[in-house]
Amino acid sequence: MTSDTPDATASGPTPASRPASVIHEGLPTQLPDIDPDETQDWIDSFTALVDERGRERARYVMLRLLESARQKQVGVPALRSTDYINTIPPEREPWFPGDEDVERRIRAFIRWNAAVMVSSANRKGLEVGGHIATYQSSASLYEVGFNHFFRGKDHPGGGDQLFIQGHASPGIYARAFLEGRLSEQQLFRFRQEVQHGKGAGLPSYPHPRLMPEFWEFPTVSMGLTGINSIYQARFNRYLHNRGLKDTADQHVWAFLGDGEMAEPESLGAIRIAAREELDNLTWVINCNLQQLDGPVTGNGKIIQELEANFRGAGWNVIKVVWGREWDALLARDVDGVLVNQMNSTPDGAFQTFSVESGAYNREHFFGPDPRLRAMVEHMSDRRIEKLPRGGHDYRKVYAAFDAATKQVGQPTVILAHTVKGWTIDALEGKNATHQMKKLTKDDLKKFRDRLYLPISDRDLESAYEATGTAPFFHPGADSPEIEYMMERRNQLGGSVPRRKDRSTMLTLPGDSTYAELRKGAGNHKVATTMAAVRLLKDWMKDPGIGKRIVPIAPDEYRTFGMDAMFPSAKVYDPAGQTFESVDRNMLLQYKMSAQGQMLHEGISEAGAMASATAAGSAYATHGEPMIPFYIFYSMFGFQRTGDSIWAMADQLARGFLIGATAGRTTLTGEGLQHADGHSPLLAATNPAVVHYDPAFSYEVAHIMRSGLERMYGSSESHPRGEDVIYYMTVYNEPVAQPAEPADLDVAALLKGMYRVSAPAAGAEGPQVRLLASGVGFPWIHEAAQILADDWGVHAETWSVTSWNELARDGVATGKWNLLHPDENHRTAFVTEALGEGQAPVIAVSDYMTAVPMQISQWVPADYRVLGADGFGFADTRPAARRFFQVDAQSVVVQALAALADSGEIDPGRVKEALEKYRIDDPTAVAGVKQEGGDA
Repeated sequence: MTSDTPDATASGPTPASRPASVIHEGLPTQLPDIDPDETQDWIDSFTALVDERGRERARYVMLRLLESARQKQVGVPALRSTDYINTIPPEREPWFPGDEDVERRIRAFIRWNAAVMVSSANRKGLEVGGHIATYQSSASLYEVGFNHFFRGKDHPGGGDQLFIQGHASPGIYARAFLEGRLSEQQLFRFRQEVQHGKGAGLPSYPHPRLMPEFWEFPTVSMGLTGINSIYQARFNRYLHNRGLKDTADQHVWAFLGDGEMAEPESLGAIRIAAREELDNLTWVINCNLQQLDGPVTGNGKIIQELEANFRGAGWNVIKVVWGREWDALLARDVDGVLVNQMNSTPDGAFQTFSVESGAYNREHFFGPDPRLRAMVEHMSDRRIEKLPRGGHDYRKVYAAFDAATKQVGQPTVILAHTVKGWTIDALEGKNATHQMKKLTKDDLKKFRDRLYLPISDRDLESAYEATGTAPFFHPGADSPEIEYMMERRNQLGGSVPRRKDRSTMLTLPGDSTYAELRKGAGNHKVATTMAAVRLLKDWMKDPGIGKRIVPIAPDEYRTFGMDAMFPSAKVYDPAGQTFESVDRNMLLQYKMSAQGQMLHEGISEAGAMASATAAGSAYATHGEPMIPFYIFYSMFGFQRTGDSIWAMADQLARGFLIGATAGRTTLTGEGLQHADGHSPLLAATNPAVVHYDPAFSYEVAHIMRSGLERMYGSSESHPRGEDVIYYMTVYNEPVAQPAEPADLDVAALLKGMYRVSAPAAGAEGPQVRLLASGVGFPWIHEAAQILADDWGVHAETWSVTSWNELARDGVATGKWNLLHPDENHRTAFVTEALGEGQAPVIAVSDYMTAVPMQISQWVPADYRVLGADGFGFADTRPAARRFFQVDAQSVVVQALAALADSGEIDPGRVKEALEKYRIDDPTAVAGVKQEGGDA
């Protein structure tokens, strides 16, 4: 059922009503009728009920029957889908305002160049892959949008946000080539980003970090487009409701695949869009019925299944199933037999029909019922073969897009029925289409002929012999097609996709804002989480950045001591607060407002990350620098949403991720799944993430200030701010907070480590150096005292604020030395800081040993590491730390062992210490009390 561009066909009116048809909702329910006479009796009885008592009575009886069926546990699906036909009937289609012939030619040019681009990338000796078929199935969907709906950055309303399906990128590049934004050479260097020089090639997918002036949203990590687009539309409303920017005329368009909808993130947040009435959001799902290896749901009907999902969630659903040539047939379907055949045919069969001949389709689709066969008697096999799917008919697609932009109070999903690889005979509708990346000369000639392109056999063959592929095609900048294309884009506000930072620079807080944290807490013990939240509150009061802070939490504001912000900052809800809060008489009552500043995402780290991404990239998408401050249980950050953090980095978003209740032994009452011993390692894998693990409130102050200034300030190397994400792990354990040392080396603190204390001048006897990060610093502070008092060993203590940054510096130093053999070698900061002394170095943290081990090769002495390896469990902190052997006593034994191995003390003293402290026995600390262990 494929065709080239559909020809206009006269169609009669659609009957006002048809007999009800079986609705399958994607379920394989094509069961045989074992008693047709009984079935007909039931149908006749129901028909009589409608005729004699009316539709309302019939509806009531049907609902009671469904209720009874569920009570009897008969598996009847909810009726949330409509017939397998277009939602918008022909008589309600709007006038198509474009030039159909010109737009067909433009699509042909783009189809050709997109396919040639991928095929050329797989010429012999290169073979870097790519995907041809996805764009070919969705070209009409995109082109209707580009020519009539997608508004660019120069539009008076601010422009739309466009999430493009990742595998369709060749078509977007091909359009940009026709617009003059990309060169033919760049197309020829698809997926070759380095070997020809920076900017000379093109990345495989939408990657803003790789093409920061072109792509705006990374989308090829399938599933994330759905949730990110929802929260982008929501953040647009957030900006509008808070009075930060008028986004009323901006629309979010997201293109997804039907196979992609199997990803949990794709459908996981659709209720949010409906609940918040995001009518500024439209999803276009390209339902070509195929995933990567075969049918999406061969025995079912994915369009019906998705319709049921979205209708049930409260979305406006528009189905674009059939092209205009079907209109006349449907108008003649007075018995409903054609609709019933459409309803009952599974997707696997439709996929087969798309590649078979008209004679086959006549026999197997229309043939089983004489009434169906009679409907197409006047049609040739060729006409039957060319009966098109709706996603390839620009009039049908235009009608759907037009209706979506006019929908009020609901997000819209357009379910467009297409054929994967459409117009390329070698690929069309085949199971292996997704993996087919190269077209032969004969394939290309057939493709050219189908698109009616003016490329001669001679030109095609000579190009193929010279380059291994066909030539690209451009009709010339003064051709009618290019002039039409550019005029349409000018009317709509310029080319898309396009990314541009048009934000103004912020006035950042000065020294006084950080003074409170730098002076310490005196005799009070304060958790570093509370220090970070205290600074956040001060930031929110700042006239320069206060309104731009976006606090984000997944249902844990109270856990992190942020409930004091509820009455003043308020929780954002577009409906405001329509009820009296149960805690309304309390000082810290829960308050909601349409102008609220706090994003309370419920139990959804994925949703919180999507909000952080939208906020952190607002400087580019909206020209409004916003500062996300997403605070969460550290265990549920990088482990659960690491892919979203990669997408955030790829989108060049900025902001703060605060991993609270960090460490493997600080929240042990919660047990295994709350024990984070590895998030710094996961953070280290993301080049854009700068991780710090502060021990003291003054470190928190300097780290957060550094993050703010790097991301939102101006420097010589980054005049408009740096595209990094600050990840800071903080703890719920109250610890002593000393005042900032007068001689604090802030530069060293930010590089990753600095010395806190040293033995008295002239101290004699064995020496060690103790390193710790975060909540581990009190352990080495205590260990140093024990070593001095009980063992006559003198210890330096060092606060390691970032193992990750130290390791990155070491790696960067090694690379520089490799590439500059004739220059004086540089020294890694770890080596430089520790100096030439040979005293053993003992490192400890509340993470697995692999975290401190990152710096081992640059430590210029014997290096021993203690860490919390293995699974967590529920107990007290002292018990957990003794179990993992990371507490002060364990540090002491490790230090003594290192000294014994170097010959500085008697090995017998190590055994003496082991027996004294029983570091291998958690029962030895059963009576040790803890404070502030709850979350």
